[in-house]
Amino acid sequence: MASLALRHDAETNPIDLVEILAGERDWMVDRSCEDEVNLVVGGSWCDLHLSFNWHAGMEGLHIASTFDLKVPKSRRDEVTRVLALINEQLFYGHFDLWQQEGDLLFRHSAMLTDGAQLTASQCDAMMAMVLNACEKYYPVFQFVIWAGKTAQEAMSASMLETHGEA
Repeated sequence: MASLALRHDAETNPIDLVEILAGERDWMVDRSCEDEVNLVVGGSWCDLHLSFNWHAGMEGLHIASTFDLKVPKSRRDEVTRVLALINEQLFYGHFDLWQQEGDLLFRHSAMLTDGAQLTASQCDAMMAMVLNACEKYYPVFQFVIWAGKTAQEAMSASMLETHGEA
């Protein structure tokens, strides 16, 4: 029983670290409760809304990022197709479409079992991964939703990599 008490005392809430790192970056931070923090981060395409949730019982940290972007019902099937193409390319996390609301989001979770602690560098890397994925694929979603492109056309048009300088 003593070892269980020591382990509990040594545990910290990873949301505390997220809040500290976000504050250091001057991101808008809203700590809605002990196990949740919401951030607003200015991206190059739009503001990104990140929500970090700590689930102590599951020993997991969940991250979700949403865009200021709604998917009209008429484009949801094509957006679902482009999500499949995008998710094939991702090593960490995935994009989802909440059909009911038409919200696009990026999600990722980290398991912190047996008292594992989230380090600042891990937290930095997770935030960077989420932000990079959202920034990279935002134009793809725009092509499908507003330009009426197919999933394949949107991927081809927006995934061009440039080399050198103009």
